[in-house]
Amino acid sequence: MSPLERAYRQPALKVSKATFASLKDANTLVLQCPEEQKILLLEIAPDIYYETDHYVGWPAVLVRLDVISDDELALRLEDAWRHKAPAQIAAKRPTRPPKRD
Repeated sequence: MSPLERAYRQPALKVSKATFASLKDANTLVLQCPEEQKILLLEIAPDIYYETDHYVGWPAVLVRLDVISDDELALRLEDAWRHKAPAQIAAKRPTRPPKRD
């Protein structure tokens, strides 16, 4: 990501010009995801994931950055990247990240 990547004037992560995550504010991440995954995340972890009226019906969920663990965030960022990446780019990426020491 270049330091100038933006979505709605906020810092953003993109793959092939498609935003998969962006900051809403200092404590909130907007994470792109399929609607089914959004519904599941909202049900299983409402302390981490939520939506406002603005995001109802959109394939994105809001994430409380001060609550989510690093491992959970890494998993969700990977899912969001795969959700927005073109198939030929996603196919080149391993399905499991390398283990950290």
